[in-house]
Order: sequence, then structure tokens, then C-alpha cells
Amino acid sequence: MFYNLFYPLADVFGPFNLFRYLTFRSIGAFLTALVLSFLIGGVLIRWLRSKQQQGQPIRDDGPASHLMTKKGTPTMGGLLILITLAIATLLWADLANRYVWIVLGVTLAFGAIGLWDDFLKVTKRNSKGVPGRVKLVLSIVVAGIAAYLIAQLSPPPLRYMLALPFLKDVLLPLGVVGFVAFGGLVMVSASNAVNLTDGLDGLAIGPVIMASAVFGLIAYVVGNIILTNYLYLHHVPRAGELAVLLAALVGAGLGFLWFNAPPAMVFMGDTGSLAIGGALGAVAVVTKHEIVLAIVGGLFVLETVSVIVQVLSFKWTGRRVFRMAPLHHHFEQKGWAEPTIVFRFWIIAAILAMAGLATLKLR
Repeated sequence: MFYNLFYPLADVFGPFNLFRYLTFRSIGAFLTALVLSFLIGGVLIRWLRSKQQQGQPIRDDGPASHLMTKKGTPTMGGLLILITLAIATLLWADLANRYVWIVLGVTLAFGAIGLWDDFLKVTKRNSKGVPGRVKLVLSIVVAGIAAYLIAQLSPPPLRYMLALPFLKDVLLPLGVVGFVAFGGLVMVSASNAVNLTDGLDGLAIGPVIMASAVFGLIAYVVGNIILTNYLYLHHVPRAGELAVLLAALVGAGLGFLWFNAPPAMVFMGDTGSLAIGGALGAVAVVTKHEIVLAIVGGLFVLETVSVIVQVLSFKWTGRRVFRMAPLHHHFEQKGWAEPTIVFRFWIIAAILAMAGLATLKLR
């Protein structure tokens, strides 16, 4: 909004020219989301606690320690991320940019699905919530529509194409159906992967902040034709504006982490995890870095694979590969302290984020 209001007046008042710069507006979005989180976080948590007398239902099949240490903690804390992210983005992004609206729409739609799920869990006092198939179908519909819209906005040489990291001139044609299916898969998979990782205080939001920062830089680069020519990347006009949204997500994430750090005052819930995972997936599809997302978000991939391996192994052989899945629960069962798991997983996430960032130069 600030860009649309003030930049046209730059000839009248010179300092308004600052609003043309993505870096300035990204910093503004980051600070806005962060400060708003501090201002409304406490109020929102107290309200959630008043509405959720017993807090989030804890899985009966989860680690026994969770029943004692986490009982009574309210959920739906993802609302704090969604509110501050949306406000900061609407204030600082170019509202004429349709990529911004698509990614923000995916984020809020996935957040709404998660909010419904969290609401049912709290009101029915069980950990089931919305049936898995219903959530999956709704997520696929949202992601499929978003993937199709993204394809229509993409420049013709990149439309319905899959770009491969490390190979500067290779584009794989997927066709309309193939691209929509693949793009939708990326968004739904990223959403559910973050959701599976969100099992310990601060565990998911730390890697999300790192991945958001990396993809903010990627969006800035692929939207800048000078940088894409220098790095031999595929140029996606106007994709750079997503750097503002991702900077807002970093600020919102840090603000949420303030309240989610061990011992957590609030849980993210599906409200937050589905939304921010979907946001990362949507940005990856816009920037043609879908495969790089699997590297940058490698921790989420590991958590997801651990669940798949556990389920298939038990189904086929009757044996479990891990003491408990997802992977972070395996280490809990081995006796690792929760902060130890969180910090070590953050270190792994940081290494993977840097590895994904390195793909920008390896061509």
C-alpha cells in the first residue's frame, strides 16, 4: 500500500523515492511484522488461553513427557503469524503485483484449513480434528488453482516448465496438467512437511525462518534481470516483490518464536504450520526453484520421510525403524532433551539452507 500511495508522489517529495526499492520495503515489512508480533502477541495468547481452558489436546501415542509438560498450552498461535504477515505485506508490498496476492491467498487459505482443524481439536477435545482426506482435498484444490494462476503469469518460455538446479539451459516441459499437478504437489507437500515437523517448542519455526530468508533472496534475484543474467538463472519478471512477503514472514516468525521458545506459551497449531509451509511451496513454484526447496527445507523432508518409512515398515514387516515418528520423537525416546533436539535440528536446517543457497551460483 505504501508503495502504491507514496512512490507516485516521489517527484513532489523526494524521500518517497525510497519506496521503489525492494530492499527498503522488505526491511519495513520485516520490522512491521516483528513489532506487531510483540505488541499483540501477549494479548492474543491470553485470549486463546481464555477460550481454550484445557489447551491443545496432546496425542496419547506421543512421548509421555508431553502429557505433563505441555498440557494446558493453547494452540492456534499461527494466528499471530498470519495476522502480522498479512498486515506487513499489505502495507509494504506492491498491491498491483499478482504474485503477491496468489502467495498471500495460498497462505491464508491453508491457514483457514488449519484453523478449522485446530478448532475441532480444541472443541471436541481430541487430536483428530478435520478428517485427513478432507484436509487433503481442500489443500489440493487451493494448491491446484494457485499453480494454474502462477503458470498464467509466468513468461511464455517458462510457462508449464520445470527448471533444474545446476543446469542453466535445461527446462523440462510438463504441460498444463503436469505443471498444475506438480506445482500443487509442491505446495501441499511443503505444507504437510512443516506440519509434521511442528512437534517441539520452536522446532518448526526456526527452519521456516531460515528457508524464508533464503527464498526471499532467491525471489529478489530471479526478479532482477541483471542478477539472473550474471548467475545464469531463469528470469521471472515481478517475482522480486515476493521478497517483501518473505521478509514479513521472517519478522512474523521471529515474533512468534519469542512466545514459542521453550517452554512455549503457545503452539503454532495447524493454523500456522499448514499456512507457512504452503507459502514456501507457492514461492518455490513462482521462482522456478521447486527442487531447491527440497534442499533448503531438507529438515522438513527428513521428518516426512521418517513418517513414511515408519508406516511402510510397520505395514510390511510389523517392525518399526524408529522408536517413534516423526524423527524428532525418535530422539526424544532415546533420551535427548527437547532443547538439544531443537538446536541440533536448527543447525542441520542452517547447513541445508546454505547448501540450497549455493545452487544459485553452481551452474
